[in-house]
Amino acid sequence: MAAKIRLQRHGSKKRPFYFIVIADSRSPRDGKFIQKLGTYNPLTVPATIQLDRQKALDWLNKGATPTDTVRRILSFKGVLYLKHLLRGVKLGLFDEAAAMEKFTQWSAEHDQHVKKRQEEAYRQKRAKRTAPFRKSEPKAEGSAE
Repeated sequence: MAAKIRLQRHGSKKRPFYFIVIADSRSPRDGKFIQKLGTYNPLTVPATIQLDRQKALDWLNKGATPTDTVRRILSFKGVLYLKHLLRGVKLGLFDEAAAMEKFTQWSAEHDQHVKKRQEEAYRQKRAKRTAPFRKSEPKAEGSAE
């Protein structure tokens, strides 16, 4: 049995909401699944992702293959990076404490980067909303160049 980590669609028409699940690769998209790992809501800005990292990591180590979208979600949440670090521990490149230190450092930087991007997007959206109400100065005609 080949297990896949994939999205299972819920929600009404044009209002998608997804469960991140482990399913047999032969089962239909919204059919029977083995275990639920989390949820993904693409309608919120930014998209809301709730994921059990430990369960996802366990299934990746067992050989479950994620779909393209789920791979992006796992990468965003740091599960693939954590798997990479734990493989380094297994190979003897560094100990588990160093791996966890690297992961917590990455997680802090990632959270800070995401927060900065959210604030920037909010500022751009606000500027776009208020642009029609700002008074613009007339452009100078006949500028010499």
